[in-house]
Amino acid sequence: MPHPNTLRIAPVDKARLKVMFLAKHALSGGAPDAIDGTHAVYHHEMLTTLHEIGLHVTPANAYEALFDRPDADFVVTLLNRGGFVNSEMLGPLLLQRHGLSFLGAAPILRGLSDDKHLMKIVAERRGVPVTPWSIVRQGQGAVPEPDFVWRRLVVKPNASSASWGVKIIDDWPEARAHAEDILASGHDVIIEPYAPLIDIAVPVVGADGPWLLPPFGYYPVDRPGDVRSYEEKRNLVETGDDPLEPIGDRALVARLEMYVRAMLPELWPFDYGRFEFRHDPATDEVRFMEVNLSCNLWSKKTISRSARSLGVSHAELVETIVAHSMERQGLIRAERVRLAA
Repeated sequence: MPHPNTLRIAPVDKARLKVMFLAKHALSGGAPDAIDGTHAVYHHEMLTTLHEIGLHVTPANAYEALFDRPDADFVVTLLNRGGFVNSEMLGPLLLQRHGLSFLGAAPILRGLSDDKHLMKIVAERRGVPVTPWSIVRQGQGAVPEPDFVWRRLVVKPNASSASWGVKIIDDWPEARAHAEDILASGHDVIIEPYAPLIDIAVPVVGADGPWLLPPFGYYPVDRPGDVRSYEEKRNLVETGDDPLEPIGDRALVARLEMYVRAMLPELWPFDYGRFEFRHDPATDEVRFMEVNLSCNLWSKKTISRSARSLGVSHAELVETIVAHSMERQGLIRAERVRLAA
């Protein structure tokens, strides 16, 4: 039996609606990419899943597909990392200009969520503990040494995704040099203290309001608490499936969910996202790290594996997310499984 929180798109709506799928590798055929690795496989899987759901889908792989109003009623836009800073906002902005509904969140919320510095401020305002940090924006001048206590530092682009540009560094001259390199490449820099802690993600999808899926932790056997590289996350180097495990400590789960619910009013409505924390098992301390409102929906990644732990298939998850998005934007009235049960 389907999970009671899942949503369905009525057959009549599937028959009438025209959907565009916009992603960098939408036309790749599913082969891994030399630069983006298995992100290309993910995009092909999403296109295949949308077809399997029964939607009429046209794939496109460039922002130019949105320069003129496309022949579509709804756009699933996964196009980011477009070669310029804040590219994740362009697709939603162009679609808003055309008055077309699209998956995800409003452009201004996408920008807020992708700015790690601003989201930490949001978390602090909502009473959620955060990892200390310092921010250096483009044009602010020299990179100052952080005023928080540290032994090792994490230096990365402020809007980094999939650990692109992330380095763990032991001394300040090297950390400053890496920060300057990031600034020279056109990105803002965020600097945080490094600690070998457990990364925990709390997925949230739109259903009947926000649906918090079970939190999952990243538990590598050989490198506990280490930071994954871009090459590992995109499977550009030999690696197995992510070593993800559900969080069994109910008190910890309750605390994580309390923190997520505290931040939700600043971001809702959106269709799917992943709130990330770091947990210290020795002290039981939890600190918010960042949020991604357009996280990876590949069946091998966190949000899909969390849903699967509840018996929700990848297709059911994707249909729920798309149905929620279409309903909140007035395109359909989603079919709720629990009402039909």
